[in-house]
Order: sequence, then structure tokens, then C-alpha cells
Amino acid sequence: MKLPSPRTYAFWLAIARIYLGAFWLMHGIPKFLQSDQFMPPNGFITNFITDGITKTTGPYHDFLANTVQPNINVFAELVRLGEVVTGCLLLLGFFTRLGGFLGAFLALNYLLAKGGAYHAEAWSGLDALTMVFSLVNFVLPTGRMLGVDGLLGRRPRPIPMPAQPAAANVHAEFVEEKPITGPTAPRD
Repeated sequence: MKLPSPRTYAFWLAIARIYLGAFWLMHGIPKFLQSDQFMPPNGFITNFITDGITKTTGPYHDFLANTVQPNINVFAELVRLGEVVTGCLLLLGFFTRLGGFLGAFLALNYLLAKGGAYHAEAWSGLDALTMVFSLVNFVLPTGRMLGVDGLLGRRPRPIPMPAQPAAANVHAEFVEEKPITGPTAPRD
């Protein structure tokens, strides 16, 4: 059985990248359009962080309680901006590795804030799946097909080299020699 060509794999990875970019945009744009439902003091982010503080333990709990909650306006802006930037980068195939990193970082933080670091069921949810898909875009050059990265990253074709003449066939030959005598002869 013959495997598909690399272009086929690149095409389907590009489709997955475009879908993931649209996914991030569908989650990020409403956070700008309906700011009152997302932003503090009465928006979703406030409840999300409060729930996260009750569900987490250890260093991530301390991060949420001591860094995020006192600066919730800044983090709310970072979340919605991060989702839109990630979506644009992945959808356009522009700096896809950066988009993949940002997506994985956001999804990991959502997963951790839900207390999922220690629960197997959380790792089977949408946040974990989004993180894995984002990591694929971080690891693989998915923007080379159907993306701006492909337009910017095109390498010039190498100059064809003239064909090398085929090497001559070599045949072993045995030549009779006189035995070595004198001072250079090996001693018995």
C-alpha cells in the first residue's frame, strides 16, 4: 500500500489549522462584542477566576489568587486579545508556530483553572483537545500549505547541477610480485 504524498498530509493539516483558527476566533470575538458579559466586575471572567481559586491547589492556586484576581482587568484583556490573535494567526497561516504556542498556552491555563491538572476526565475535554491541536501547529509547519507562511517561506529552487559522469566499474586484479628480501623483509 502506498502512503499519500507529503502535500496531501500538508493539505489536511492546513484544514485542521484553519478550523482551529476559526474556533479561537469564534470564542474570542464575542468577548469583544459583548464585553459586559465577559469583563469584570459582573462578567464571565470574574466567576471563572473565582471558581478556579476554589478548584485549584498549589502554585497555580496561588497564581490565580495573588496575581490574576487582583489584576483581573488586565488578564481579561489578555485572554480575549490572546484568543483573537491566536485565531487570526492560525486562520491566516501566518506565524503559525506562534499561534500554536499561544493556543496551547491559553488552553493549558483554562484546563488548570478548572482544576484539571490532577483529574483524568478534564484531560479528555475540549480544553485538552484544543491544547493538543494547538501543539500540532506549534510543532509542525502547518502554515506552509494554504497559509501566508508558505508564501513568505518559499525557498528558491536550487540551481540544477550538471549530471556527474557515472563512475567506472572497478575490477580487482592480482599482480605477481617478487618476494621481499633484504633489510625490509619481516623477521620470522
